[in-house]
Amino acid sequence: MERGNFIITGTSKGIGEQLASMLLDRGHYVYGIARGSSEALRSYSNYTHRTFDLSEIKAIDSLIEEIVNGVNINDSEIICLVNNAAVLEPLKPIERCTPVEIQQHLQVSLMAPMILTSSFIRCTEHMDIRRKIMNLSSGSGTHPAPGMSVYCTAKAGINMFTECLGLEQSSRSRPVEIIAVDPGMVETELQAAARGKDEQEFGMAKLFKQAHESGQIQSTEELGRHLLRIIEDEIAPGRLVNYAEYGR
Repeated sequence: MERGNFIITGTSKGIGEQLASMLLDRGHYVYGIARGSSEALRSYSNYTHRTFDLSEIKAIDSLIEEIVNGVNINDSEIICLVNNAAVLEPLKPIERCTPVEIQQHLQVSLMAPMILTSSFIRCTEHMDIRRKIMNLSSGSGTHPAPGMSVYCTAKAGINMFTECLGLEQSSRSRPVEIIAVDPGMVETELQAAARGKDEQEFGMAKLFKQAHESGQIQSTEELGRHLLRIIEDEIAPGRLVNYAEYGR
């Protein structure tokens, strides 16, 4: 893949940090958006960090406009948005979730990716290069689980949002290649938090522990290699992709 520009949310840790470092090692430019920062990424000259809380959804539009306006596409083949950032909590029956918990979760995990996508498409319309959006989804978007109603709903929303935009883009002369990727079970802080919950409060904790003990969870580095291939491949807009298809 020729040099590209990548806007990635949630680069302070986990999948976002891993994918960013792999792209940076290959000479791409990465613009990271996260509340925290990664010291490892700051050492790259081709990395730009923006400290930003994605729950501040009204400020997202101006943030993306500012980032895109600073991108030099003269030596680039692709500009790509990776909607990776998400939150896990609340993990409990819905009647025990507070309005604030539900609101904050959906703002970061569903509303922010939708607004980021809207802004990205609008701000890059003038660019005569390949444009791609990769939304990180989850198996939870298609498999309901007790105690995970808010998380599952957000991921199901990401999947449907991606499919709807695929229909919108497929009829355009220069469609944005928007896809959603189910990354499988990955060893991240979110994964550790899920299996560390009290089983009486969150019954699924037992299953997360069993998956970890039986070696079913992949590393962020392993997933990163799959994501690089998914980014490089041209995929029809609106497709929901399982990482395992790229694990061979």
